[in-house]
Amino acid sequence: MISVSEALKEILGTIHPLGLEKLNIMDALGRVMGEDIYARRNIPPKNNSAMDGYAVRAEDTASATQEKPAILEVIEDIPAGTIPTKKIGPGQAARIMTGAPIPDGANAVMRMEDAEKDGNNVKIFIEASKGLDVRKAGEDVQDGELIIARGAVLRPADIGMLAALGRAFVQVCQKPLIAVLATGDELVNVDEDPGSWKIISSNSYSIAAQVLDAGGIPLQLGIAKDTREDLLAAFEAAMRADIIISSGGVSVGDYDLVKDIMKEMGNQMQFWQVAMRPGKPLAFGNLRGIPLFGLPGNPVSSMVSFEQFVRPSIRKMTGHKLLYRPVVKAILREDIKKQTGLKYFIRAVLCREDGRYTVISTGEQGSGILKSMVRANSFICLPEDCETARKGDEVTVQIIDHSFEQRETPEYLQI
Repeated sequence: MISVSEALKEILGTIHPLGLEKLNIMDALGRVMGEDIYARRNIPPKNNSAMDGYAVRAEDTASATQEKPAILEVIEDIPAGTIPTKKIGPGQAARIMTGAPIPDGANAVMRMEDAEKDGNNVKIFIEASKGLDVRKAGEDVQDGELIIARGAVLRPADIGMLAALGRAFVQVCQKPLIAVLATGDELVNVDEDPGSWKIISSNSYSIAAQVLDAGGIPLQLGIAKDTREDLLAAFEAAMRADIIISSGGVSVGDYDLVKDIMKEMGNQMQFWQVAMRPGKPLAFGNLRGIPLFGLPGNPVSSMVSFEQFVRPSIRKMTGHKLLYRPVVKAILREDIKKQTGLKYFIRAVLCREDGRYTVISTGEQGSGILKSMVRANSFICLPEDCETARKGDEVTVQIIDHSFEQRETPEYLQI
């Protein structure tokens, strides 16, 4: 049996990013860039107007006031998307719309609110400074500039920038195909009648959902019965995946045949147990070079094990540098006793109260109580040498979903 940190080190040491694929930018949101993106021209390409108004020479507006405006001749209208045809000379101006190129000779834009049309002329009521409301060429992006680096995770602003750069397709890291297999004669599929004693295979779906959330593509292989033939067929079907996940059959029961089948198929195991609760009976190795995780059969144990080991593996495989869930310190709102020698991951609810984090367990922590995971947004992480955590103690808490990041009210308005 090895520690959680030792297991994680061994696992991630065998995981490597996949290759690249070319995607339309609208399919690339959230993906990891596989290439450096350089600008191929200035943005904006020309000096242009930041306002609807009048393109002027700043020196022609010197000392302009409400009582004594500068009066300039309007020689051209320049809508957005058109090219100026005339040069602005002394005593002249051009009506200009937002985004339109600044005509030669002009060096400022006077807003509509500070001007008044008067026949073929315009009255300017304030003095303009050079560069007023002029967007300079290359102000946003300069030709040849590195804009998005390889390894960046694409966000909505990046998608907009790629479009502005004229990049409809980009190279991104591939998503891994993750085979998900449940094992056990006691299991039935979700659409089957469980009768009076069979168990619906929730693991097939919770694990597949975790795969999706981590950025992988789940390949659901259903349920393999506890027979040599069924298990062999199921693991053979999984061989086209980038990672194989099985749940159940890795404990010490008489019918836990998974370990034997793995060995028969050439599996090289690195460890069978991890000093943690829940999730102690965790197997990891490689099956003909494919990373294989043998997760426990209990639904909570399998989900906790996935969070600690499989999720960071998938993220590394998809090119991410940030592999782990965020961790915070919080004040414990109850007493918790535990067995020494094991690292505990206790399902919990993390809250913010009076400017600090507080945390409390979701109640009964049995490894078969899936409802405790439904209610949880975090794990209280208690170290191996801890025997009792007291109410009021500061504990380490791992945030496990995105709900904690959301708010019911716009807190930024209170700043």
